[in-house]
Amino acid sequence: MSLVLHVNGESHDVAAEPETPLLYVLRNDLKLKGARYGCGLGQCGACTVIVDGKAVQSCDVPVSAVVGRSITTIEGIGTSDRLHPLQRAFIREQAAQCGYCVSGIIMSAKALLDANPKATDGEIRTALSGNLCRCGTHTRMLKAIRSVASGAE
Repeated sequence: MSLVLHVNGESHDVAAEPETPLLYVLRNDLKLKGARYGCGLGQCGACTVIVDGKAVQSCDVPVSAVVGRSITTIEGIGTSDRLHPLQRAFIREQAAQCGYCVSGIIMSAKALLDANPKATDGEIRTALSGNLCRCGTHTRMLKAIRSVASGAE
């Protein structure tokens, strides 16, 4: 079936079955590798993207549910020449070790800060509650997100 997706400001015609997870279409058809497969159950957050301003786990969303909606992936928020403030803050704070979860965490933080630019620590922690990281850099991640929320970045 042919579907039109609006990803990172561009329209894409994709051939996919309606129940195909959005993550598979992003990675396999559109070659956007920032959202990662983690658990496949929408519980780890490695696949987080933003759909119409809300953070969603793309492994758990059928592609048919996002037709006509605005989808933003990590590739759509910055470039290597012009990083998003969250990306700059994560680099400055060395908030990643293996990096597997980072794009999902940044996308969850971006959705929060787009809706609530002055988010509190509690609101940041709540927004990240669906994202798992095994490396233990949570303190640095929170510091990076806090710096953007406070306007320091």
